Amino acid sequence: MSDVTVLARQLQDKQASVRAQAAERLGRCGDAACVAVELVRACGDEEEVVREWAVAALEELGPPPASSLEPLCSLAAAAQELVAYWAVTLLGRAGPEAFAAAPALVSVLETSPHPAVRQRAAWALGRIRDQSAATIAALERVKSSGDPRLARLAAESLDNDRTASDFHSRTHACG
Repeated sequence: MSDVTVLARQLQDKQASVRAQAAERLGRCGDAACVAVELVRACGDEEEVVREWAVAALEELGPPPASSLEPLCSLAAAAQELVAYWAVTLLGRAGPEAFAAAPALVSVLETSPHPAVRQRAAWALGRIRDQSAATIAALERVKSSGDPRLARLAAESLDNDRTASDFHSRTHACG
């Protein structure tokens, strides 16, 4: 059993100090992507110090492994803002690999009560580059929202999708 796996288990310990230390060590190990889901769950911990270290560890992570994408989709709809935010963030970091997460992200974009989570969902949809009618319609709807940052992120995501579509059209036309 690897050290990372042991630390991931410690994130579930009864003692907050053990959970916090595990999150801190995961943030410093630089190879915690395999426990991304556990770190996202730790963002919902009752103890602030555990949440802070989990966020610090997540800030250092790159894209999550493919095996994490489905559980992250489920966590994206979490009631706890930090859990949902980081699940959405990691789905966005996965880029086109998380294409199947687009419906979950659209749902978050349209229903989350947390502005930061909705904003992150708009950003993530741009990173995933889903060009489905449902995604484009949802981004178009929030472009005219009262939240200027959400509107800007939705517009940027739509521009990313159009750029990708134009690029693919040009490269196929040259073939």
